[in-house]
Amino acid sequence: MQITLTPTAVSTVEKFLEDHGAGDDSGLRVAVLPGGCSGFQYGLNIEDEPEGDDEVFTLSGIRVFVDPFSAQYLQGIEIDYVTGMMGSGFAFRNPNAAGGCGCGSSFTV
Repeated sequence: MQITLTPTAVSTVEKFLEDHGAGDDSGLRVAVLPGGCSGFQYGLNIEDEPEGDDEVFTLSGIRVFVDPFSAQYLQGIEIDYVTGMMGSGFAFRNPNAAGGCGCGSSFTV
């Protein structure tokens, strides 16, 4: 599975892991969930350990957990952390998305 975290996303996730008091088994869960205005939405969460059926890999020193349902929609995605006049947050560039909405965290396939 190919997921990319930009350097800005990496440093932000590292701070979240530190704030969470993350241990050696902790990591970033990247998920696709039904919902949002376009049908699917992204989910990011710091978790203490992976689930039994997760794909687990390391990106720039960060453990990443992806469940089987989400994996089919995340191939090739780039996750960035952006700051602008409207606020800051994670941004997703997904080559599998056929469309999306203005919020940037909801997409269709």
